Amino acid sequence: MAMATHLLRNASTYWLLRNCRRSRPLTLARCLHLTPCLEKKVAFNLSDIGEGIREVTVKEWYVKVGDTVEQFDNLCEVQSDKASVTITSRYDGKITKIYHSIDELALVGKPLLEFEVEDADDDEDGSSSSSSDSSDMEPAQPNAGVQAGAGRHITPATPAVRRLAKEHKVNLFEVPPTGKNGRVLKGDVLEYLGQVPPGTNVPHPSNLIRQAAAAAPPAAAAPDVAAPADRVEPLKGVRKAMLKSMTESLKIPHFAYSDEIDMSNLVKFRAQLQSAAQEQGVPKLTFMPFCIKAASIGLAKYPIVNSSLDLVSESIIYKGVHNISVAIDTPQGLVVPNIKNCQAKGIIQIAKDLNALVERGRTGSLTPADFADGTFSLSNIGVVGGTYTHPCIMAPQVAIGAMGRTKAVPRFNDKDEVIKAHIMSVSWSADHRVIDGVTMASFSNVWKQHLEQPALFLLR
Repeated sequence: MAMATHLLRNASTYWLLRNCRRSRPLTLARCLHLTPCLEKKVAFNLSDIGEGIREVTVKEWYVKVGDTVEQFDNLCEVQSDKASVTITSRYDGKITKIYHSIDELALVGKPLLEFEVEDADDDEDGSSSSSSDSSDMEPAQPNAGVQAGAGRHITPATPAVRRLAKEHKVNLFEVPPTGKNGRVLKGDVLEYLGQVPPGTNVPHPSNLIRQAAAAAPPAAAAPDVAAPADRVEPLKGVRKAMLKSMTESLKIPHFAYSDEIDMSNLVKFRAQLQSAAQEQGVPKLTFMPFCIKAASIGLAKYPIVNSSLDLVSESIIYKGVHNISVAIDTPQGLVVPNIKNCQAKGIIQIAKDLNALVERGRTGSLTPADFADGTFSLSNIGVVGGTYTHPCIMAPQVAIGAMGRTKAVPRFNDKDEVIKAHIMSVSWSADHRVIDGVTMASFSNVWKQHLEQPALFLLR
C-alpha cells in the first residue's frame, strides 16, 4: 500500500494512470512496467533529390512553427536550377523550428526544419494507421512498410486512407499495397474489407489497370528502322579558313561596346539619292556604303582603331589606308573581303565596289587579293535579323562593328512629342590590349554623328 501511495504521488505515474487505455485492466504491476511517452526533437534534413543538385531555393512553405503534421504531408516547395520539388514529412509531430525563409538557399544534407516527436518504447494506443505494434497483433500479409525500430513499422498512406482504416479498425500493415513505394491506397483498404461503401464508387487501381489493358487494342509492331549513322566530313574551304581565323580570334581580349543610332534622317537622305545613284550605275543604294564611309571618317580621327599589334616587337602598326572588310553571305558560306582605300572614295564609289564584291561572292569568283590587307571590319547582321551581338575580331585587326536590324519604334522629340523613329543598334568589339573603352566610344560617336546627320558627308 505504501508503494502504491508513493507511485500516485509521482507525477509521471499519475499521468500514465490518467492516459493508459481504458480497454485493458489496469494493475499496479502493469503500471510499473509502462514507459512514459517522452517528447524529443529531431532535425529534418534536406535529402538528396538527384541530378547532382547540392542546393535549392525555398519557394513556399506549407507549414509554420507550431503546426502538427503527419507523415507524407506537404512541408514546402523548393526550386533547383532544373526543377521544382515538393518536400513531404517523414514524421508525425509538431514543427518547432523552420531554418530557412522564402527565397533562401537550402543545402542538401542540412536541416530544413525541426520536429517534436513522441519517443516511446511501446506504442500501446495503436490508433495511428501509420504505425502498428507487432507485439499486439500478427500481420496476416506484410506489406512494403518501412521498419522504423524494433517491433515498429511505418506504412505509407495519406491521412484520408488512415482515417478510413481507423473507422473500420483495420491495421494498415496487413493491407497489401499497390501504390508507389509501397503506399496503401483507398482502393487497397476497400478491397481488403471486401466491400465498397455506398456512394463512394472507388474502383481499385489494379482493376482499372487490368480493365484498361483488356480494352486497349493490340499495339502494332514497331517497324524495324535503323538509326541514322553519324557522318564525318573534313573541314575545307570557307569552314577551314574560319577555324583558323576564329582560333586566332580567341587569343584576343575582346572589349564590347554598344549603342543605338537614329537612322530617320538617313532614311530620307538615301531616298533623295536613289535616282542619282541609279544614273551613276548603282541600282539600289543601301545603308551599308554610308556605314563604311562613316567608319572611314572615324578611323581618320582615331587611327589606333585602324592599327595592328606586333607582339614580337611589342609595338603598334598604324595603317595608312582604310581597307574595310565587309561580311558577305555566299553559297560557300560567310566570307569577309575588303573594299580598298575607303579613305579616298565617295559613297557612290564605295557602293559600286561593294556590289562588285557581292556579285563575285555569289559566283564564287573572289580572289585572294579581295581578302588581303584588311584593316577594319563591319558586319551587317540586320540583313538576317537580330539587334545586338558580340562580333569576333579578325586578327591582326583590332576592331570590328556589327549593325543590327533597323526598325521603326516610338521616340520622344525635342518637344516631348511621340514620333516615329528608325533605330539601328550597333555592337563594337575592340582589342583591349590596344584600344581602351573611351577611344572605342569616341570612335562610335563620330560614326553615329554622321549617320544621324548625313549632310555631314557633303563636307568630305
